[in-house]
Amino acid sequence: MTLSAYLLFLPACFAINMAFGPNNLLSVTNGARHGVSPAVIAASGRLVAFAIMIAIAGLGMGAVLVASELAFDVIKYIGAAYLVWIGIRLLRAPAPTAEVQARDAAFAPPSMRALIRQEFTVAAGNPKAILVFTAFFPQFVVPGAYASSYLLLGLTFLVFELVAIALYALLGARMRRLANGSRAMRWFNRVSGSMMVGFGLILAFTRRPA
Repeated sequence: MTLSAYLLFLPACFAINMAFGPNNLLSVTNGARHGVSPAVIAASGRLVAFAIMIAIAGLGMGAVLVASELAFDVIKYIGAAYLVWIGIRLLRAPAPTAEVQARDAAFAPPSMRALIRQEFTVAAGNPKAILVFTAFFPQFVVPGAYASSYLLLGLTFLVFELVAIALYALLGARMRRLANGSRAMRWFNRVSGSMMVGFGLILAFTRRPA
């Protein structure tokens, strides 16, 4: 891959990573509810899901999945239902005072396994993600060095995704400090839950590319 092609790929890739979607909303929510470090660690589940998708697309199976209306719809509806379920849980989640939050954080830290699994499931349940690797990456792949160039693009995407995760987690933590108090956090849960339900509904009505 030429340097000019790679430099063209970098800003386009980072724009995709920073696009506000269900996973980045999850980083904001986890950053606000649990802190930056737990949010970043939890997002390792997302990175694993994306790494698997990159491998699938790189092996040529991504195009098959995109072309299969049944596979696309199954993944889409499962992912949409899961996003709606997360949104409803956020809408119903209590918003304790700062003192109770600090006490709970000291004695009952969040289950990292559950948070990691949640991030993985949200990423894996969005068939639009694999479209990025199937349609976007090949524009920059070098045919004569397919494996090495595709690997470079994949690793770059995952590094940028980690940067996006950290930035959105920091945003969530900042919002928590600005919205300190049970009433403010209750509204934060309502907004986050409503947006998550909205993403689920949007995903449910997404059509497979022709």
